[in-house]
Amino acid sequence: MSRTITFINALLIDPVSSEQAFGSLTMESGIISRINGPTKGAVIDCQKACLAPGIVDLGVHICEPGERHKESFRSASLAAASGGITSMVTFPNTLPTIDNPELLEFFINRSKESSRVRILPTAAITRDCKGKKICELRFLQDKGAVAFTNGLRCIKDSKIFLRALTYAASLELPYIGHCQDYFLSNGTSATSGPFATQMGLPSAPIESEKISLERDAALAEISGIHYHASQITTELSLATIKNLKSRGNKITAGTSIHHLIFDEKDIGNYRTFFKLNPPLRSKNDKQVLLQTINDDSIDTISSFHLPQDEESKRLPYELAASGAIGLQTLLPAGLKLVQEGYLDLPELFKKISLNPSKLVNSKCGKLAEGYPADLVIFNPDVPFVLDRFSLLSKAKNTPFDGYKLCGKVLRTFVNGIEVYNCGH
Repeated sequence: MSRTITFINALLIDPVSSEQAFGSLTMESGIISRINGPTKGAVIDCQKACLAPGIVDLGVHICEPGERHKESFRSASLAAASGGITSMVTFPNTLPTIDNPELLEFFINRSKESSRVRILPTAAITRDCKGKKICELRFLQDKGAVAFTNGLRCIKDSKIFLRALTYAASLELPYIGHCQDYFLSNGTSATSGPFATQMGLPSAPIESEKISLERDAALAEISGIHYHASQITTELSLATIKNLKSRGNKITAGTSIHHLIFDEKDIGNYRTFFKLNPPLRSKNDKQVLLQTINDDSIDTISSFHLPQDEESKRLPYELAASGAIGLQTLLPAGLKLVQEGYLDLPELFKKISLNPSKLVNSKCGKLAEGYPADLVIFNPDVPFVLDRFSLLSKAKNTPFDGYKLCGKVLRTFVNGIEVYNCGH
């Protein structure tokens, strides 16, 4: 049960005010009741560790139903809690796809039984994410969908896509888009350029992302929907996002933590743990993203946790499955960006907690009175070398294996209930 607890001697990270300062926080009945007031209830001395709103991770793939051997609610939530993640915004491309109210209800009920953290489910906008038949969006909203998406697939037919966006806009839910032109990117596994040619890999030009983004944004503007471009990874697309925002378009943008840390050269020796969708980009694209990550061009940073089994990755590079896990590495990788001066702590939590929460209209992501006590206490300075076999996800496909990182989650609370303690 949730208790009354006052955290003292904590470095409070406030993404709303963009400030960090030592103070105290009291939570009662699962709600933040007081900032910097008298102590009440049990007292936890944070010993100058950071206390921040729990991370809201966007685009998490949980493999229930259908592929529990890759990831289950239980294993994903254990990994999430130990990584400081208190809410997972899940994608619907499971087996079968979450594209009808009955499956969504099963998904939500299953999550309540097994997950330690909040599950905020998105639903498919087209049947089986094939882009041909529009789903029963209102019924999906009634069952608890927080947004619509087509997963990692582009909807090829613009007429169907516009109809779907218009329907979703009438329900006032956002659409989360994956910007990769189907005809240019289908069957490819790398970014076009000298390196992909040298590697002999089928590749797609960076214009694939820009073309899809511009088409999607135009249709979103006609429909009036809030469109979120989930993974912006190139300089070209970033310029497009800035232009769209300057014109007042109802658009936000995110990126993957992996695209901020790694680049295409990391796939040398055909290391399939680095095979992602979209593929890793050039060093220049990564640097441009890093240099602008502290402004408002990119709103969210997420793990895009996509578990794959060993058999799916132990294949020739072009045949191997795309994706990487990231629930336990999102915060340490984000702290690397802080250590290197690209972000400060409040700005990091704005992009990994506050803004994702706003996108799906969740009352999380804030250290404020009256808000849910979804909290993470962490020490940002503890160094470690990641061993993928120490991760709690069932799948172990992380590109951070053997990588030097910093940051240790000490405790995690959801609705005032402790769901992780590094001492237990």
